[in-house]
Amino acid sequence: MPARDLVQAWMALIALSIGTVLIVQASGHSGTFTAAGVLALAGLKARVILSRYLGLSGSRFWMRTFDLAIGVFLALAFALYLFGSGR
Repeated sequence: MPARDLVQAWMALIALSIGTVLIVQASGHSGTFTAAGVLALAGLKARVILSRYLGLSGSRFWMRTFDLAIGVFLALAFALYLFGSGR
């Protein structure tokens, strides 16, 4: 994998991490919007790691499979958050 691709992936991960920090700071550390935003950005980070670092972007089957698995996991995590917070 070319170094340029790794640097771009690294920059994307930094930008997504900054986005996570900004969402949490803006919301005051609570709320459904914060949980949804943090989980969405976590899903995007996982996708960057799988596609760029692990090189799965060349395999449509594996990217779709992991997208589905990550989506189901994040939906379950959000459902558990809602159940636990009493909303």
